[in-house]
Amino acid sequence: MQVFGRGVFMMLEKYSIGIGDRFGRQGGAQLEAIMRAQAEGIAVVPVWNKSHREHTIIGTRPGDVRAEADAAVAARGYAGLYYVDADHIYLGNVDEFVAASDFFTLDVAEAIGRGPAAEDLKAFVRSYGDYAGRLAIDGIDEALEITQATIEGIGRTFLAAVKEAGRIYRRIEEVKGRGNFVTEVSMDEAHAPQTPVEMLFILAAIAAEGIPAQTIAPKFTGRFNKGVDYVGDAAQFAREFREDVAVIAFAAGEFGLPEDLKLSVHSGSDKFSIYGPIRRVLAEFDAGVHLKTAGTTWLEELIGLALSGDEGLAIAKDVYRQSLGRYDELCGPYATVIDIDRGRLPDADGVGSWDGEAFAAALRHDQACEAYNPSFRQMLHVSYKVAAEMGGRFYEAVERYEGQIGPHVTKNLLERHIRPIFGG
Repeated sequence: MQVFGRGVFMMLEKYSIGIGDRFGRQGGAQLEAIMRAQAEGIAVVPVWNKSHREHTIIGTRPGDVRAEADAAVAARGYAGLYYVDADHIYLGNVDEFVAASDFFTLDVAEAIGRGPAAEDLKAFVRSYGDYAGRLAIDGIDEALEITQATIEGIGRTFLAAVKEAGRIYRRIEEVKGRGNFVTEVSMDEAHAPQTPVEMLFILAAIAAEGIPAQTIAPKFTGRFNKGVDYVGDAAQFAREFREDVAVIAFAAGEFGLPEDLKLSVHSGSDKFSIYGPIRRVLAEFDAGVHLKTAGTTWLEELIGLALSGDEGLAIAKDVYRQSLGRYDELCGPYATVIDIDRGRLPDADGVGSWDGEAFAAALRHDQACEAYNPSFRQMLHVSYKVAAEMGGRFYEAVERYEGQIGPHVTKNLLERHIRPIFGG
């Protein structure tokens, strides 16, 4: 527990990982990865997360995520801490998540750029005007250049979003009680990355709003496409990540924010080329991080089904065949976070002739494998709606072939995600 403002608050552990599970069937396999990591001395805690959009598409409820997490913990005899994240919520849907969740990702990206009330903006500029000038922050090579105009511009762009986060936070607090949940503020779906100076004053506004933020999810340079590697300049990302960590360390002390405040990396699944830079920066600053993954568990289910042969392989092929005919419908909601080369999508008849090994090789994220096809992988990543519509046919197969699927889920989470970022 820790003190912030007028109360004592739940403290989030230094390293945490969001483990999305589209269909709620792999909680045990995911937890197995966490438990193996902890046995190796990697102190990472699980955060089960599922967004409102995923619930809507699949037909589940937030309480289903809590039930999955609790059941996995009981079945595996897990004695550690864990959380259930209400992922990317806003005022219009927060009430659906309050009872089942103890971690809340407040998504306020849509309010970025919305003009704040004139009096709020004046108060913001007045409060932080003394920071105008050159501000040196440990860990950033050059002093930050800040002017009154800079502060006012940041207020015009971000203050309304922080105020919106405050309204969502207070709604949760009314029901959950003060200090009984973890709060994340998410701005990763903004149009442009936040600069270190912007991050500094966003955090100042969060503190002034009375939000005990323990993680903040900014937008980084580059593309964080679903289920595939980072696209961009890894060296530039490393500089931005390092500067953000430095600003967070400064802001936590300067503005009295929770001492466990840390960065959250959204769409963090499979961003292998930046895991090394993230790990080095965390070691340099002795900092924590929250890595949010989602969707890759569903792909490991498909891999396991394909390798099981028979009905499992038939289902995997059928999902792909149907997805091609519904390309615009399935890809539309994810247009900003996928980059599919339609010319590289194999035709359904060709995939129909594949055996399980061929299907798995094309889908599995192994860049050393010539058969790996990132467009095929992204297409299936967003096609979980097709599987959901299969109903019992899909769910019964996942249960029948759990012995094949579970090890793929565990290996993917442990070897490709947890060890590269959090390992010693």
